[in-house]
Amino acid sequence: MHIVIMGCGRVGSSLARGLERRGHTVAVIDVDVEAFRRLGPAFNGDTVKGVGFDRGVLVEAGIERAGGFAAVSSGDNSNILAARVVREAFGVTNVVARIYDPGRAEVYERLGIPTVATVRWAADQVLRRILPEGSEPLWRDVSGQVQLVEMRIHPAWVGRTIADMQRAARTPIPILLRLGQGQVASPKTLFQDGDLAYVAVAKDRLTEVEQLFAGPPPRE
Repeated sequence: MHIVIMGCGRVGSSLARGLERRGHTVAVIDVDVEAFRRLGPAFNGDTVKGVGFDRGVLVEAGIERAGGFAAVSSGDNSNILAARVVREAFGVTNVVARIYDPGRAEVYERLGIPTVATVRWAADQVLRRILPEGSEPLWRDVSGQVQLVEMRIHPAWVGRTIADMQRAARTPIPILLRLGQGQVASPKTLFQDGDLAYVAVAKDRLTEVEQLFAGPPPRE
């Protein structure tokens, strides 16, 4: 797949190198040619000077054959404008924009433009590590009604099957993180000491499910 990236800062350059290592072709757009030095000498993709919402620049970067576009410059307005131009003028549906303002990010998500709100993401990551129970969701749908939440489970659940836990919580547990490796949980999977559970839960039941797993299994 050919991917076009707008912004060659730390995020954009890291993304470009990672995509190239996975066998994709990459073109990077930036207004500052000096920024392309971050790509390193091993980068084999294209570099284009300009702004990512300029149609001529996008065409030079290969947007007409692109399967994806990432706007990760330092400007919220530029990122959203570029994402909209790519979707509406070139028909590329696989786009994502980095947004610093989480309020804006939610608005654009509702308009169908996937966003990554960097401040919210960092805060969520810290919260999930310092709170003893589940906190901010790893993922939420556009309406915010369904969430995938990382939860630390009370040790008394060790040895119970995922089916037992799902039945008690009345909600799916699709993923476990075990010894640093993610795995798709099956109903027969036994919960082990040190596991992290990723629970899919309706927003209005989050506190209820957190409280359930924060303590030992209820007596049958």
